[in-house]
Amino acid sequence: MLPAHLSHLPAPSPEAAAHGARLARLIADEIAAAGGWISFARYMELALHAPGLGYYSAGARKFGAAGDFVTAPELGSLFGRVLAHQVAQILQTGISDIIELGAGSGKLARDLLAELATLDCLPRRYLILETSAELKSRQRELLARELPRLAPRVSWLDAMPASFSALVIGNEVLDAMPVHVVRTRAGGIDELGVTATAKGFEWEARPAAGTVLDHAGNLGLPAGYTTELHLAASAFVRTLATALSSGVALLIDYGFPAREYYHPQRSAGTLMCHYRHHSHDDALCLPGLQDITSHVDFSSLACAATDAGLNVLGYANQSQFLINCGLADVLATTPADDAAAYAPLAAQAQRLTSPAEMGELFKVIAFGRNFTVPLIGFARGDKRHTL
Repeated sequence: MLPAHLSHLPAPSPEAAAHGARLARLIADEIAAAGGWISFARYMELALHAPGLGYYSAGARKFGAAGDFVTAPELGSLFGRVLAHQVAQILQTGISDIIELGAGSGKLARDLLAELATLDCLPRRYLILETSAELKSRQRELLARELPRLAPRVSWLDAMPASFSALVIGNEVLDAMPVHVVRTRAGGIDELGVTATAKGFEWEARPAAGTVLDHAGNLGLPAGYTTELHLAASAFVRTLATALSSGVALLIDYGFPAREYYHPQRSAGTLMCHYRHHSHDDALCLPGLQDITSHVDFSSLACAATDAGLNVLGYANQSQFLINCGLADVLATTPADDAAAYAPLAAQAQRLTSPAEMGELFKVIAFGRNFTVPLIGFARGDKRHTL
């Protein structure tokens, strides 16, 4: 099942290979029904989210050492504990509910609620918007087991409420939203889509049209440049803006502002796949068995938010944000001479803040409506001017 150039990757188990084959048939059938070609955005949507078969919809373990990649909450409790101090400041302004988007294993919810209890600043409700039934079950089990006293505050949503006042938190949600892929050429722009052949799925270019052509044409890219368009993420931000009557949205992900995103050094785009802790750029293999991501264009998100009436409350790299939120103070609650307890926290801090790890590539952006309190996470190093 693995192509020759990825033969170094661990081979899927027979069960996983059979699962991937079922999803591949579903995608191939859709390609045939569409006349032999679908956009990569549609392929990515099916590969990740097809009911019962997509990567995030099926039962394979995805997060942590036993999965395909490690997110900040999977490193340990430090990320959630520090983030809780920003959350507490927002809750103290009178916002009473938290909505977490795509809560993964549930560990961020656990760590946030535990620290907020310590700070005596619990939300009235902690709502989790989760489309995966399998992940929802894991989240419920984790919180019931590890936070039995606080678990009754948590409930699950299948869709965004039509209108709400809340703090919205999304950690590594935007990078998995489907993207269109375009390539410029002399005299025009192509959209790269997917076709099915006897050898498997393959890329096929067709002249870009409609919204894709309009957005790509505004980028002013040189010929031979391949990149992604974040139309789904921008649409999501607009939907969020329509529903948020008052409150704050904190979105944490990896990416760049536009002037860095479309830098000449990124002329091959930013698509990346994660499989059993190996990273590669072949997005058309292992459907349903690997994560597919794209770095986030934070400038396009900020434009979508402001066009929809939200204010950009702050934008900073993850390292600066966590330092502003009291990372050092949280570390100081564990005595440095208690090596067994302190060493794991120090290791987490290193990965979360080091420029060579997650500290610089990961960013935090905040949007708000009817919210004017300066956020502590952006007290220093706010880079809104770069958007």
